[in-house]
Amino acid sequence: MKTKIYVNNDQFITGMTLKDESEFENNNMALHVCENPKDIIENRQKLATSLHCKLDDFVCANQTHSANSHRVTLADKGRGAKQLETAIVDTDALYTYEPNLLLCSFSADCVPVIFYNVVNGLIGVVHSGWQGTIKEITPKLFEHLVQDEQCNPSDFHVQIGAALSQDKFEVDKDVYVKFKDLGYADEFMYYNDKTNKYHIDNQKTVKKQCELAGIPSEQITIDQTCTYLNPDGFSYRQDKQSGRHLSFIMKKG
Repeated sequence: MKTKIYVNNDQFITGMTLKDESEFENNNMALHVCENPKDIIENRQKLATSLHCKLDDFVCANQTHSANSHRVTLADKGRGAKQLETAIVDTDALYTYEPNLLLCSFSADCVPVIFYNVVNGLIGVVHSGWQGTIKEITPKLFEHLVQDEQCNPSDFHVQIGAALSQDKFEVDKDVYVKFKDLGYADEFMYYNDKTNKYHIDNQKTVKKQCELAGIPSEQITIDQTCTYLNPDGFSYRQDKQSGRHLSFIMKKG
């Protein structure tokens, strides 16, 4: 099973599963887009084994391109791990202080944001497609963590996972205007005269959002892998029947 591990130290393990033709459904991890749910469960089980945890430790959400977040407690353990019906509803960001829970986010081109706080041990994942980015899901979550959880933004480390590259993220003027209205994304967009399309770097826009939230730039890392161009990537834009990557983080107990 192909998995990219971003961090694996005494406190945390974070990473992202990759497309793998040797696995069921090319290592698709999403129950909401699959041919056979049993195959997805098998893929997830293999991931759990490789991470030395159990499938019942997974916590998954029903992602809706919202700006909604959910504080995960031990009562949420196993939600969405084996069936869609038990997933946390209408949520695109999860965070927790609890150890030994694997927080999960699913994507194919959208930007996965994985983060951890080195001082208080808080961890989280965000699913930020272009809709989530213009709704500012990531900065809204960090604002909440600073105000309501008393976090210091300089204690966070952020990993922005593999996503659709600027070269392949073509949009029409309506989406361009939404990004322009953010007021800080201009440098991450350009116009292609030949195609009459705008190109947006969603990853760098999300990084900017993290910086504006007070997270030091040097503590934010971007995975440059393009999900469209790289054979290890699931790309919804390239193939509407695409599977999904699973981006994850767990605090070690």
